[in-house]
Amino acid sequence: MNEKIITKKKGMLVMILCILAYIVAIPVLIIGINMSAIMYMSYVLGSISFIAMRALSIVLIIASALWLALGWIFFLGLKVIKPQEALVLTLFGKYYGTLREDGFYWVNPFCSAVNPAAGTKLNQSGDVSSESALELAVKGSGTQSVQFASKKISLKVMTLNNSRQKINDCLGNPIEIGIAVMWRVIDPVKAVFNVDNYKEYLSLQCDSAVRNIVRIYPYDIAPGVDTTGDGVADEGSLRGSSELVAKRIKDEIQSKVAEAGIEVIEARITYLAYAPEIAAVMLQRQQASAIIDARKMIVDGAVGMVEMALERLAENDTVQLDEERKAAMVSNLLVVLCGNKDAQPIVNSGSLY
Repeated sequence: MNEKIITKKKGMLVMILCILAYIVAIPVLIIGINMSAIMYMSYVLGSISFIAMRALSIVLIIASALWLALGWIFFLGLKVIKPQEALVLTLFGKYYGTLREDGFYWVNPFCSAVNPAAGTKLNQSGDVSSESALELAVKGSGTQSVQFASKKISLKVMTLNNSRQKINDCLGNPIEIGIAVMWRVIDPVKAVFNVDNYKEYLSLQCDSAVRNIVRIYPYDIAPGVDTTGDGVADEGSLRGSSELVAKRIKDEIQSKVAEAGIEVIEARITYLAYAPEIAAVMLQRQQASAIIDARKMIVDGAVGMVEMALERLAENDTVQLDEERKAAMVSNLLVVLCGNKDAQPIVNSGSLY
């Protein structure tokens, strides 16, 4: 269905004409009633010269009474559109047109606005305020509020903060992830007629896209895992490749919601962590990996220092050491350099042998 944009802004002119017609109808009705009374008295007296004027008075009474009773219908066609808003209209079940430009319009008063997602409230910008709803408080035994949701469709950029999901990564580890999606409606007609509720549709597609992409990646870098689909193992991970993962999620969502007239501007990961049932174990694993890496660095540095010490002693002929004494010296230096506690030195005042 192609969008038909209504551009004629006749709202102010029609409103002024209707108000003037109401102002004129009241005295016309009074005049018609008075003329009818006069004509009736003339008829009783037997005069027939005022028949034409009596017919005119009846016409004035009927016309003014009909306008006073039904003229308000024309006010129903007055529509006010603010910037970055749209209104999709139907007439007796058929698509009539779309109001997209800001201004004061008058359309067929029998047109009705369509927005199936008007009453849908998601955890997103644009749905947390009540500016678009008219609240009527009824005081009695309790306070009740009745909300009339606006049928206007916002064309502004909105942020959908989707709820956290528990998903298994490619290694089967359960993780929790949350995303924020920046989106906007670019085709109100598709958003209204192609899907039942475009807000719920977007939320469901976000959930599906996150599951489809997250199960491709491991949480941390893992050997032998292909995340790009080219058959070659790479170092992609949810924690280390968050920008790439977010872009793939955004593209996945966009491919699903294009038919709903929605444009996904950006997707960002807002929360990423292991599920609570394995978080403690994975923390110990990360700590162990960090300790191993630190120890490896310490040992590499200690071995280099021992080699340097032996080379300096051999160059200057400071002391002559056989292989057994060299091994003992290496052992002592490694203990001193790699130990967690400060070494307690022992001074040997006797012979070396």
